[in-house]
This record gives sequence, structure tokens and C-alpha cells, in this order.
Amino acid sequence: MEHGLAIEPPEAFGAEDFRRTLGHFASGVTIVTAASGAERFGMTCQSFFSLSLDPPLVAFSPAKSSRSYPAIREAGSFCINVLSAAQQDLSLGFARSGADKWADVAWRPGVTGSPILEGVLAWIDCTLEAEHDTGDHWLVIGRVRALEGSDHKPLLFFKGGFQQLA
Repeated sequence: MEHGLAIEPPEAFGAEDFRRTLGHFASGVTIVTAASGAERFGMTCQSFFSLSLDPPLVAFSPAKSSRSYPAIREAGSFCINVLSAAQQDLSLGFARSGADKWADVAWRPGVTGSPILEGVLAWIDCTLEAEHDTGDHWLVIGRVRALEGSDHKPLLFFKGGFQQLA
């Protein structure tokens, strides 16, 4: 019994049922970037959200299987680049493993040195505040050091595909 209510055990569901149902929640698309010396790292990430106004904190959740996240963790800072409607190809490029994600990508360093990608809807430059083990993903919390938004339209992900606002 929880909060005075009898809770029935959940019906069995599989990973695909979980993914399909949660796909009904539209999310923005981001690329999380970091730098260490001359090396740059980046990964596409949909699981990003605002966490706290005071102090200013945001969070994202990379899969534990991510090849890019360990380098971002090691860098100690990162930039959340919120993609604009025109950046679907950029999202796909940063979602691939093993490819040169940075070929022909225009960027500039943020206050933490993390790359800010050209043409994004918004960017949020952070230092790594905390990391928590959450099943098959990490919950990564960043303290916001600088940020800026633009008037571009967002790139959205909904029901397994990219969408744009009408």
C-alpha cells in the first residue's frame, strides 16, 4: 500500500512497449559537447531537462553504453546545444559512432571551453556537478555557467521520428 492506495502489480510489458509509449512525449533534440585540450567530443541526446533555478542546474541522461560520454565526463564540463529545425542532419551525424562528427561543423568555445555549435536554438554551458547511476543510463547534472537562446524554431523528436513546429 502506497499513500493509502492498494497498488496492483503492473501488467507485464517489454522494452519496445516502454519505448513506444514514452515516444508519445515530444522532446527537443540536443547535442552535448565537450573539449579536452585540442580534442572535441559530442553526442546527440534527447533526454535533457531543466532541474533547478537556484542554483541553475540542468540534467541529461546518456546511455551507459555511450562511447562519447566517458570523454565528456573526463572533461568536467559540457555544453548542451539545443538544435534548431534546420539541424536534423547535424543530429544524425553526432548520433553515429566511429565517424568524424566534427567534419564541416562550425563552432566556437564557450566559457568552459566546450564547443557551442553554430545555428543552434539555444546553448547552455555547464560544469559537471554530479552523476548518478540510474539503471542503463547515467543522470548527469550540470551547473549552468553561461547560456543564450535564439529565435530559431526547434527540432523535435516524437513517436520515433523528427518533427518540426508548423
